Amino acid sequence: MALTTFSGPVKSNNGFINQGAVTLSADTTITVNDHAGRVLNTADADGKFTLPTITSDNIGSTFTFMVSTAATDMDILTDGTDKFVGGLYTGVTNATGKTFISGASNDVITMNGSTKGGLAGSVVTATAAATAKYVVSGIILGSGTLVTPFADA
Repeated sequence: MALTTFSGPVKSNNGFINQGAVTLSADTTITVNDHAGRVLNTADADGKFTLPTITSDNIGSTFTFMVSTAATDMDILTDGTDKFVGGLYTGVTNATGKTFISGASNDVITMNGSTKGGLAGSVVTATAAATAKYVVSGIILGSGTLVTPFADA
């Protein structure tokens, strides 16, 4: 759907849906218009994917990253002012894994394809939930002795 402005009441019994997938094959500044509500296939092992600054106009926008090329030094970043709240489960096998919770100052998720997760099939969802707060959740696949994927820029 194109960018549309409505005047007056609008009713949608089944919601408005952005569909499709976008392949991210280079460092990318994510936008609401091009990326919100779509599956973002990360096909750049050391890509830097920067989320949009949270404004009152984009609260509720969700960005779903699916790792299609195993990470070596892949980052999902905010603008530095916005921070992550939430957690990521890093699984090694069906019986081994660990949940990491973001710290108050964390604005970067780094995946390395092993101890910080990021093997193909990993999924991270970030939702602009409030001023300066991206709620993050997901299951990322890793190996070895796990460490947190959350960091400060």
